[in-house]
Amino acid sequence: MRSTRSSKFGTVHIDSTVHIDNHRTEHADTTVRSDRTLRTGKTSRTARRSAFATSGRRTTRVSAVLLATALALAVTGCGGDDDNDGGSTKPSARGDGGSTVTLPKLDGESLEVAAVWTGGEQKNFKKVLAEFEKRTGAKVTFVPAQDPIINFLGSKVAGGQPPDVALLPQPGAIKQAVDKGWAKPLGAEATKELAENYSQGWQDIGKVGGKQYGAYYKAANKSLIWYNAKVFENAGASEPKSWKDLLSTAQTVYDSGVTPFSVGGADGWTLTDWFENVYLSQAGPEKYDQLAQHKIKWTDPSVKQALTTLAEIWGKKDYVAGGAKGALGTAFPESVTQTFTGGDQPKAGMVYEGDFAQINIAETKAKIGTDAKVFPFPAVGDTAPVVSGGDAAVILDDSKAAQALVTFLASPDAATIQAELGGYLSPNKNVPDSAYPNEVQRTIAKSLVAAGDDFRFDMSDQAPQAFGGTPGKGEWKELQDFLSNPKDVARAQQKLEAAAAKAYGGKG
Repeated sequence: MRSTRSSKFGTVHIDSTVHIDNHRTEHADTTVRSDRTLRTGKTSRTARRSAFATSGRRTTRVSAVLLATALALAVTGCGGDDDNDGGSTKPSARGDGGSTVTLPKLDGESLEVAAVWTGGEQKNFKKVLAEFEKRTGAKVTFVPAQDPIINFLGSKVAGGQPPDVALLPQPGAIKQAVDKGWAKPLGAEATKELAENYSQGWQDIGKVGGKQYGAYYKAANKSLIWYNAKVFENAGASEPKSWKDLLSTAQTVYDSGVTPFSVGGADGWTLTDWFENVYLSQAGPEKYDQLAQHKIKWTDPSVKQALTTLAEIWGKKDYVAGGAKGALGTAFPESVTQTFTGGDQPKAGMVYEGDFAQINIAETKAKIGTDAKVFPFPAVGDTAPVVSGGDAAVILDDSKAAQALVTFLASPDAATIQAELGGYLSPNKNVPDSAYPNEVQRTIAKSLVAAGDDFRFDMSDQAPQAFGGTPGKGEWKELQDFLSNPKDVARAQQKLEAAAAKAYGGKG
């Protein structure tokens, strides 16, 4: 869900991205939630399971080291010449120098594409759709959807007017769409593009029952903290490497007269991302997988430890812009923009979220790598966390035009167009590095591709929608309540477990 994440930024946590475990896959076949569990394929991954199970912590450590190195390199390479304030929609060749994807002529055809994207993200995606129209002659209409998108699609299906293609932000949503009979398998051309351009892991998370239903058009690095460089300079603050360092940096920023953190608490998913990074680093990959599958309860001591750690920031007086009440009234986009407006006296000095925050930063005219910098989410435990997410194109109304559009979205051509516009990260390994508008983004993209199949997906996106993907319900609401009262950890755990047990069908 949401979208992306650098000392700058370049570090692409995706590189360090925690690998997604295959054990989630087994569960995924039996429950909607596990369907988000996705993280590995439903079939033909048996051979990998034992290897992944024994190498989780090692992989995370290596990834974290690579991530930190990449970030450092990216920061030194950010320059004005790399900036791109508009990009282009020109067709681009494959990264390997081959020909562009071949698309059929679709004169007179029309189709609808639904996604939850808004603002700059929606605007940039429409430029990709415009290129598809130019090449095929088809007419494409973007349909703004609401969260949770599965409910939105359900109403459209019930009314007999489903969009032809939908961009789904959770693996579980793909399985749910398949189980309901809405989603249609991808055809030979789209599948061919995926095989040529994506690692097996990214192909597998779009599969249900061994069939390819989703093409992951977009990825996200959700383990970054962006900061106002001028605020840090004035305060004499430095980029933290550990949670303890982060608390120290926050105090330094506070002492300089600026509130340390901006939190977009009106959007519950931002709070789940905070929790996931702390939990993954502190409890470790194995526990992360178990909690994602509800194999351990939210009343587990590891959850208590993570919530207690979060309270060191959420519960600290004057550490969050506007306090808890203000944060709960602040949507994600505003949480970013208010960090980079107001000169050296913004409402906050730092804001946590993924690489996609670049789109909102751009709206403030702050220059990434100079005015707006980024560092990896600090290590809370032994290693720094790396959490990823993404959006997959799924066909709901099968037709030649719909298949052609998903084929296009699975190609380097489409991804290259949006990469040039900024604020976007593609798991497509054949998108040329040069397509990304600055060194920070290029480094992040390289790290993502280099990670191959070693990544862990957003935990809430793996959960049943009722628990991990619905405004005002489940984990979103319970963490909002916890932000409002971070002192009552036990009550927060009990409420989280009650909501999880109900959503997971009483299992776990």
